[in-house]
Amino acid sequence: MASVRERPTVLVLASTYPRWAGDPEPGFVHELSRRLVGRFRVIALCPHAPGAAEREVLDGVEVIRYRYAPARWERLVNDGGIVANLRRHRWMLALVPGFVLVQLWEALCVIRRERVDVIHAHWLVPQGVIAALAGRWAGRRVPFLVTSHGADLFALKGRAFDAIKRYVAQRAAGVAVVSAPMKAALIDLGVDERHVVVRSMGVDFRDRFTPDPQVPRSASQLLFVGRLVEKKGLATLIAALPAIVERHPEVELLVAGSGPEEAALRDRVRALGLDARVRFLGAVPQQALPALYRQAALFVAPFVTAANGDQEGLGLVVLEALGCGCPVLAGDVPAVRDLPVTRVPAGDRDAWASAVGAALDDPAQSRRMADEQRAACIARYDWAPVAEAYAKMLDRIVVAESEP
Repeated sequence: MASVRERPTVLVLASTYPRWAGDPEPGFVHELSRRLVGRFRVIALCPHAPGAAEREVLDGVEVIRYRYAPARWERLVNDGGIVANLRRHRWMLALVPGFVLVQLWEALCVIRRERVDVIHAHWLVPQGVIAALAGRWAGRRVPFLVTSHGADLFALKGRAFDAIKRYVAQRAAGVAVVSAPMKAALIDLGVDERHVVVRSMGVDFRDRFTPDPQVPRSASQLLFVGRLVEKKGLATLIAALPAIVERHPEVELLVAGSGPEEAALRDRVRALGLDARVRFLGAVPQQALPALYRQAALFVAPFVTAANGDQEGLGLVVLEALGCGCPVLAGDVPAVRDLPVTRVPAGDRDAWASAVGAALDDPAQSRRMADEQRAACIARYDWAPVAEAYAKMLDRIVVAESEP
């Protein structure tokens, strides 16, 4: 049995994790982990990437980055995510066994060395599988909480993957998903609904993603933030741009992000003669995003369901934009229906042209709606209540494991 100490130890397993302070890669796992420090000793085990330290303490989190391939080949995770990278580079399939097996081995080593009380696995596959196996093979039982973020649930399909996801969910001490549609998807797989809770990731509405009345908001600048992968839907927005420009000739689109679809998207912009209207900014660090959100006339998140079924789990960039008072339009995929935002039919070029044009026609109304939507989001999605909810879940698991 695990002992309940003054500060229990949580082992966080993740694929996506900041490579260094200020990394533009998605940082939500670290943002949650650092907010657990104080109540828990937090150790994060994640894959190494070129330029990253193998061990460091980041905001109080003890980060261990394991090597899963020679340095020049450690490209499975970043610049688009695992699913997108595997679709684009089939040779990366050869990296998967090492990626999984080395994380499993390192997890076993950490559990034995550090007396881990509970594991928090982010993503059902592969981290949930690793947590289930490590918790049984470490020489003592270690319970685990698993959080699904979207791609692991929606993009990995087929009987084998469905069986693996059920296996993980049935053996977890707790299962969290970041939106209600994801809970429904797990129930459809045969997971007991009483075992699944909706616990989103959070947004820093208090210090980082806040309005600034001193910053003048553009009348014509559109902003997109996100990985350049199919499910983000940027191709739909680019296809709608000629009609948008015809209605609002001064429109400019800023694209903050990188990923495997970038070359194809740039080619499409050139083919449409929109080079003067679209600026690709590349990956932008988190600390630089608020300035973009505060100046944009409209934040556009044209989410779609990808051909392989992958879709957004929540869409934190939508919440970040609202936190800065920026009006938002989002593609109408299931996860977005949890959010108080204006939705546009997913993948519909004409609907996007019409919706963007209408929002730019009446900026005062768009900003009033953004203020109302921001107020509705704070109580539910601010990091303080989100981290508290996760801390209580982990506490309950540790206490339950300690009871005879």
